[in-house]
Amino acid sequence: MNPKLVFWVPAALRTAIILAGCWVAGWMFGWKSGLVLALICMMALVFVQLSYLYQLSNWMDDPQSAKLPDGWGEWTNIFSRLYRMRRDDEKNQAELTEWLARFRQAMHLLPDGVVIMDDVLFLEWCNPAAEQHLGLSNERDKGMRVTNLVRNPDFMDYIILGRYDQPLTISFRERKLIVHIIPFENRRQILVTHDATETERIEEMRRDFIANASHELRTPLTVIVGFLEIAAQEGLDAATRAAHLKLMTEQGHRMQHLIEDMLTLSRLESVDYPMRPEPVDVRKLMDQVLREARALSSGKHEITMEVSGPDVTGSYEELHSAFGNLASNAVRYTPAGGRIHLVWREYDGGVKFVVEDTGIGISPEHISRLTERFYRVDKSRSRETQGTGLGLAIVKHVLLRHNSTLQIKSEAGKGSSFIVCVPKSAVVHAQPELLSN
Repeated sequence: MNPKLVFWVPAALRTAIILAGCWVAGWMFGWKSGLVLALICMMALVFVQLSYLYQLSNWMDDPQSAKLPDGWGEWTNIFSRLYRMRRDDEKNQAELTEWLARFRQAMHLLPDGVVIMDDVLFLEWCNPAAEQHLGLSNERDKGMRVTNLVRNPDFMDYIILGRYDQPLTISFRERKLIVHIIPFENRRQILVTHDATETERIEEMRRDFIANASHELRTPLTVIVGFLEIAAQEGLDAATRAAHLKLMTEQGHRMQHLIEDMLTLSRLESVDYPMRPEPVDVRKLMDQVLREARALSSGKHEITMEVSGPDVTGSYEELHSAFGNLASNAVRYTPAGGRIHLVWREYDGGVKFVVEDTGIGISPEHISRLTERFYRVDKSRSRETQGTGLGLAIVKHVLLRHNSTLQIKSEAGKGSSFIVCVPKSAVVHAQPELLSN
């Protein structure tokens, strides 16, 4: 149907009805009365139209669908159409608000920093990761130029040159950041930051591990190859040959222990070897650790043990490796005649395994790095004691797999205490004995 007809026909009919009524009134009561009545009706129509225009003007200041008035005549259709349009707008706005909330939540959870800037690098929005990476504040710095907030020469050059096809790696706020600017729309740009500090640290650890492992293996291999070349010479007496064979055997065992520790450490770090918890007979485990420590000591130390705690769940072999490493370290770094005490006791938070010795002790600056691979406080003494430099690293990874922690208390020249704290959740509670009839 033609919209013009829909609008004008009802309006004309209403006007015609009013004029017909006024004509009837004029015919019955006189033409003067009819004209007065027609004037009053026209003024009433004008007043109604102006009233609805006023209500529409007020509604435009706060356009909510619930506040639309009911109309009369054509105003009913107008307000009905406005109501439908406003309801659609409110629905779309609610959907946009929901999507914006989801977007911001996703940006808040994103580990990479995201900064939205205009074409002249004024900050419009940034997520918490970007605030942490670049030291920005979305509330404080909004509307400020990013180049005034991120004071880094390499970053400034990257911005000025405008070569955004490749990311830039910078050191900023003690972090290694990879930044990349992506043009967005016509007058906006996105700055993305990625914290590569941990990746760089892991890569450095990998390089150090390879270098240290190569160095540790090269030393005994050099000794073995050198002695083999000497042994190949003719005229070597039996005593010298026997001494060389003994040294080669020692170096071979050293390489074997090193490789075994490296394989153990690799297995502990691998997700392909999950731990299968089972009840661990702690008395049996402690007796085995004590026997091995006394065998390593060869009677040079006073080694005692105290077991008063319950059994726990875990891996017997892994706990034996960790506890054995701590006990053997105490033997190696305690001079002859010293005392070593092994303790397994219960406390409020769980169970503790403690290794106390009267050895050479450790200076405070070394304690935080003791569990690093191949880290040694005294390299010359480590060679004398045949240590591989991986024992405490193995201990750390075993305890991580058992949700346990390692505490180290030591003072140079006054001995050390290595304390393993096993959580209460790992304790095996004794089953009550069944009464026989």
